Amino acid sequence: MREKAKEESVAPMTDASLAIQLEKFSDPDLTVDGKRRARVSLELLSTLWINTGTLCNIACRNCYIESSPTNDTFAYISRAEAAAFLDEIASDGLPVTEIGYTGGEPFLNPDILGMLADALERGFSVLVLTNAMQPMLRPRVRAGLLDLRKAHGDRLTLRVSLDHYTAALHDEERGPGSFAKTLEGIDWLAEHRFSIALAGRTCWGEADRETRAGYAALIQSRSWPIAAERQDALVLFPEMNAREDVPEISDACWGILDVSPSDMMCASSRMIAKLRGDNRPVVLPCTLLTDLPRFGMGSTLAEAALADGDLFDHGAVKLCHPHCARFCVLGGGSCSAGSPE
Repeated sequence: MREKAKEESVAPMTDASLAIQLEKFSDPDLTVDGKRRARVSLELLSTLWINTGTLCNIACRNCYIESSPTNDTFAYISRAEAAAFLDEIASDGLPVTEIGYTGGEPFLNPDILGMLADALERGFSVLVLTNAMQPMLRPRVRAGLLDLRKAHGDRLTLRVSLDHYTAALHDEERGPGSFAKTLEGIDWLAEHRFSIALAGRTCWGEADRETRAGYAALIQSRSWPIAAERQDALVLFPEMNAREDVPEISDACWGILDVSPSDMMCASSRMIAKLRGDNRPVVLPCTLLTDLPRFGMGSTLAEAALADGDLFDHGAVKLCHPHCARFCVLGGGSCSAGSPE
C-alpha cells in the first residue's frame, strides 16, 4: 500500500502545480487543505550526526544538501566542538549508541581522524558517509584509518556512496571518472578488512531485486565483504528531485500509508552543524533539514529536546518541509546504519 501510494502521489510539476507546491509546507501547523500537520516526537536519541562541513571534492547532480568544492555554508566543525556533544551525552546519560559523520566529504575536515578516535574511544559505534575518493586516500588519512581499524575493529563502518552499480549511471550523478575512483577506494577498504556499506540511489526505475542483483554482481567481482541483500549493508535512497510534486503529511497519513512516526529519522536522531560565521554548532532535526537558522533547535541536545515554536512542538518536529514527505515518509529513507531504507 505504501509503494502504491507513493507512485500515485509523486508526479512531475507543471507551472500550476509548482505554485501549489510553494503554498504547501508554508504553514507549520496545517496542510494546504486545512488538516493538522503530522509531527514526530523524539522517542529515543540513538544516533547523533555530526556534519563535518559542506565542502566536498565533487559536486553531485542531486546532492541532498548541495555540497561542492565551493559550498562552505556549513563550516568545518572542530574536534573540540564535536567532543562537547559527546561530553553532554555522557553527563546527561543519553541513550546514544551511534555517532555518524556526514558532509560534504568528511575526510576533507582536518580534524576528522581525531573526531573518529574520540567517539570510538568512548565506546560508540561510528558511521562515516564518504565517497571514498582522493580525500580518504591521502597517505595521512589512510594511516590514521588503519590505526583506528586496528584499535576498534568493526565498530568503525564506512558507508560509501556508489549511486549505481554501472559506471555510466554513477558518473551521470557524480561526474566522469568518479566511478573508477570510488571503486579504488572501496578496494582499499576491502583489502584492509574495514566494515563497509554502500549507499545507492533509486532514480532509474529499477525494481529493488534488480538493483540488488546488479550490486551483488559487482561486489562479487571485486571480492568486497558486503551483503547486497541486507538493507543496512546496501542502502538504497529515494531520489530528491525538487521538481517533483509531493503531498503534505497530515496526522491521518500515518494510518492511510501504514507508516509509523517511530520509523522516521527524527524519532531517533539529531544532527549538529556549524553555520559559517557562527561561534558554535547548532542542533538540527535530521541530516536533511539543514536550513539554518530556520530549523535550528538550540546549541545543546538538552535545548533541542525542549525546542518549541513555529517548527517544533516541545521537541517534536512538525513535518513542514518537502524532504519530510519525499525522503522519509513516502521514500522510506533513513541515514542511520540499522534503519530500513
